[in-house]
Amino acid sequence: MEPKDYTLVRTEGEYAILRDDTTGDEVFIALCLLPPSADIGTRLRYVMFSYEIIE
Repeated sequence: MEPKDYTLVRTEGEYAILRDDTTGDEVFIALCLLPPSADIGTRLRYVMFSYEIIE
């Protein structure tokens, strides 16, 4: 599985809405799966079933 880049666009309750940087599609995931310092506008990389913050 190759890495995918996302941007955290908003939160709704205990869920985060991520926008795929390549396709623009939105993905809904549980906030607990993101790094604790993730906030609106944070860019994330999904690799090996884990999200990490990218600059």
